[in-house]
Amino acid sequence: MKAWVARMTEEELDEEAIQKAGEILKTGGLAAFPTETVYGLGGNALDATASRKIYAAKGRPSDNPLIVHIARLEDLETVARNIPEKAWRLAKTCWPGPLTMILEKTEVVPYETTGGLDTVAVRFPSNKIAQALITAAGGFVAAPSANTSGRPSPTTAAHVEEDLGERIDCILDGGMVDIGLESTIVGFTEETPMILRPGYLNQKRLEEILGEVKVDPGILAEQPHVRPKAPGMRYKHYAPKAELTIVEGSTEKVVSKIRDLTKQQIGQGIRVGIICTDETRAEYPEGDVKSIGARADEASIARHLYGILREFDDDQVEIIYSEAFDTPDMGQAIMNRLLKAAGHKLIEAK
Repeated sequence: MKAWVARMTEEELDEEAIQKAGEILKTGGLAAFPTETVYGLGGNALDATASRKIYAAKGRPSDNPLIVHIARLEDLETVARNIPEKAWRLAKTCWPGPLTMILEKTEVVPYETTGGLDTVAVRFPSNKIAQALITAAGGFVAAPSANTSGRPSPTTAAHVEEDLGERIDCILDGGMVDIGLESTIVGFTEETPMILRPGYLNQKRLEEILGEVKVDPGILAEQPHVRPKAPGMRYKHYAPKAELTIVEGSTEKVVSKIRDLTKQQIGQGIRVGIICTDETRAEYPEGDVKSIGARADEASIARHLYGILREFDDDQVEIIYSEAFDTPDMGQAIMNRLLKAAGHKLIEAK
């Protein structure tokens, strides 16, 4: 059965559709909904069967934890215990917003939701549609990104419909998301907080609030044999259908390298895609060239990354070359997603 779709905005909520979707979640069904980061695939976080349905719909490995979404700060204590003072401080400063915290779970959260771990990932999104749905569903919604596991995360309802339209009950369409990259994940299971997944909130901002914050060394390195501490951080992720390679180095050398590689592949009859910026767009005479935005506009780069990867799928390219993005605030998050999408295939232009 095809999912029904209800279109709305944060300013004009469709209360009837939200209540209907909430009832679906209460009775064990699945609903996709917008957040400020990406679209989420929601199920009742306290229902083991619903969490199993989420894994099945996405084709997601069951040891990859789901994030529990709440719509009231006080509900944090229902799903997490022994909450450190620093976690409360961060929550009160950054929630609602693009922050997920890893904490010790309570007994009400089934292991099916936490990927078998004794910890739980919790987030309070700022999107008003998400908040209304969470409330209508009873207050606790488990939601990974609403895409087939491994594919680029959805930033529009059309992306959700493409991947999951035949596998879930409904989609709340709130238009294109604001940020376009998943939330920052901070772990509080050790004495010093640790960034387990980079996102909109970077290390500098977190340290302004908390003092010292460590960064998981695996964020920009491949760790295939390590069990994930945080959602989405073990497996190849965010990937287009084509083989993706990231090229790093000085702008001049990167452009030259991508041009040479593109010419070689086209000469062999291979369809090539190129991810570049507004500044270098005109430097590529061949290939399916897509600018992700101005290099100085990090928000644009982040917001359009997944959409461009999906466009290359539609264009049926076979190989994609992407410039690297070493930007000051969200650069680590952008490169983390690109490296995951590329299976850590990175070459240096010399």
